Amino acid sequence: MTIHPGAPYPLGATYDGAGTNFSLFTEVAEKVELCLFDEAGRETRVELPEVTAFCRHGHLPHVGPGQLYGYRVHGPWNPAAGHRCNPAKLLIDPYAKAIEGEVTWNEAVFPYHFGQPDGPRNELDSAAFMPKCVVVDPYFDWGSDRHPAIPAHQSVIYEVHVKGFTQRNPDIPEELRGTYAALAHPAAIRHLKKLGITAVELMPVHHFIHDGTLAARGLRNYWGYNSIGYLAPHDGYAAAGIGQQVQEFKQMVKTLHAEGIEVLLDVVYNHTAEGNHLGPLLSLKGIDNAAYYRLMPEDRRYYMDTTGTGNSLNMRHPSVLQLIMDSLRYWVQEMHVDGFRFDLAAALARELHDVDRLSSFFDIIQQDPVIRQVKLIAEPWDVGEGGYQVGNFPPLWHEWNGKYRDEVRDFCRSTEGTLDEFAYRFTGSSDLYESDGRSPSASVNFVTAHDGFTLEDLVSYNEKHNEANGENNRDGEGYNRSWNCGAEGPADDPAVRALRDRQKRNFLTTLLLAQGIPMLLGGDEIGRTQRGNNNAYCQDNEISWFDWQAIDRPLLRFVADLIHFRHRHPVFRRRRWFQGVPVRGNEGRDIAWIRPDGQPMSDRDWLDASVRSLAVFLNGQGIPSPGERGERVVDDSFYLLFNAHWDPLSFRLAPDRPDWGGRWVQVIDTSTPHVRDEGPEEGGAEERRAYDCGEEVRVEGRSVVVLKKVDGDPALRALRGGA
Repeated sequence: MTIHPGAPYPLGATYDGAGTNFSLFTEVAEKVELCLFDEAGRETRVELPEVTAFCRHGHLPHVGPGQLYGYRVHGPWNPAAGHRCNPAKLLIDPYAKAIEGEVTWNEAVFPYHFGQPDGPRNELDSAAFMPKCVVVDPYFDWGSDRHPAIPAHQSVIYEVHVKGFTQRNPDIPEELRGTYAALAHPAAIRHLKKLGITAVELMPVHHFIHDGTLAARGLRNYWGYNSIGYLAPHDGYAAAGIGQQVQEFKQMVKTLHAEGIEVLLDVVYNHTAEGNHLGPLLSLKGIDNAAYYRLMPEDRRYYMDTTGTGNSLNMRHPSVLQLIMDSLRYWVQEMHVDGFRFDLAAALARELHDVDRLSSFFDIIQQDPVIRQVKLIAEPWDVGEGGYQVGNFPPLWHEWNGKYRDEVRDFCRSTEGTLDEFAYRFTGSSDLYESDGRSPSASVNFVTAHDGFTLEDLVSYNEKHNEANGENNRDGEGYNRSWNCGAEGPADDPAVRALRDRQKRNFLTTLLLAQGIPMLLGGDEIGRTQRGNNNAYCQDNEISWFDWQAIDRPLLRFVADLIHFRHRHPVFRRRRWFQGVPVRGNEGRDIAWIRPDGQPMSDRDWLDASVRSLAVFLNGQGIPSPGERGERVVDDSFYLLFNAHWDPLSFRLAPDRPDWGGRWVQVIDTSTPHVRDEGPEEGGAEERRAYDCGEEVRVEGRSVVVLKKVDGDPALRALRGGA
């Protein structure tokens, strides 16, 4: 077969219209064979002839899109020194743009023989049991597609699983369900638009492996946190043929962008699917194990693990950093995604042992002209010592705010001593993010996420129920800060069900009216349950999939109304921090915290562990930041009343505050499933309860009430309309 020298860069398989250039980085290889497979699975091996800067490369004329391939790497086999080269094993290209097929868990895919982990090298050929890489056609008509570039403070993120969202949707053709094409189907778009979300955050779509341990139990890796191909869309979510997942993914992004919806990816750069020293040999282990993975210095047979998955990528090696950056740029420039959520991001910042905010990973992100301009969201922890780093990421970064989740859960279930923490979280967590120059949008607020209970289960279960995972309910977090409202699991008692509905509305109101970026777990808006399973990573079935036949329609409307209410009122999505002082000479402060008797909160009140109620005044005329065109931003003023006690409580609207004068109307009361704002989406023509200052507002037990100030000033109303 004719092969030309080709070029070392770009790495991977690159089709140029006349042929394909192949390039693979490895410092330790003595020889690299490119393995080409025909439709019958017959293999042809071609040695890559050139070596440039540790890249083995060659160009094959007439090899084009659809060609299946892999690599065999000849080199040292010395596990004690960290080397695991074995040419009997077909290896996945780390830069493959598409991968087809699944691993068959035969002994041949492991570097050792079963029962002899420290024995001789396993010489069984793994090709028949391995996925194959695919040469892809890079050309796609993007037309006028542009990133929506929605400002962070205006974002509402919807965390969703490509398959779970669409697999049971009867309005989507059966042959498309569970795919990228299904997510771009008009039925899916209608739901997203009705909700009013601005971005979908897709759970992992990098090509991943279904673990052998799960396969042995008849389960699959549903979540996908088991990556093996950082540039390849997972083929299991494609409706099209071999290699067409790239085109299908691009079409999905293009369609969502046309509807003004951003696409964010949950990415897993902290580990791979190859596991520890007992794991399979699929890709990086056989290409250059010592370069790609962090190995234990005292015995390099073993892997350093700060992720709980068996291995951690070696973030100190320049080629590992290059792989991650090349992957990120590819997804932005070629696939047009709008940002990333980094799984266990603290692991990426470990150069030696400790998490280091000055690590090389942060440095290269900061200086990269492409990546620094997209949305970057960190899951700011890992499982290693000192791995909980909420509030400690650099200024470019947004963070999943785990403290928000914990404190809001505690407050809503009436835990003592949570009032001051709740106030910090509701106003954007300035204690975590203000000192390093970040804004409230640094905080990605969430009450539920894929990992843990759904919202329905959060108010229905005190204990996890993970028996379906096959681990005797030992897996998953045992302390969930949940409350079942009086009965474990499904309940027929009307009082229990009513309380659960109210608690869900409390959580959602607090989430969507808090400063920062709200993130809604996909399915929470329709009452999705996982039957008490708080670790459904392996449940690729009805436990995890959306049940579109069992939609809680009042809840869906409430969530949609809340999101549109937030979009309409900039006082709930400020770009800058509250200061607690008058703004622009306005007599009123931008924010004030008030006791139920109408008096300001004192230090003693904040420290009283028994207090579980408070009110907050948000001044719509106290927004310091201009709008996108430099205009002054003015909004209605709001008074939010939180009662986490069992019993009803009366809140007095103090008459001695001039900025609170006039009348107030009730727009939200979580004891009912309505949002009654002036917009057409919210509550229709129902009459709204009005109050004058000096009156008392009754707030039912475990409820939130939101009042809006009625202002008759035509000039101010006109200014507000243009905000």
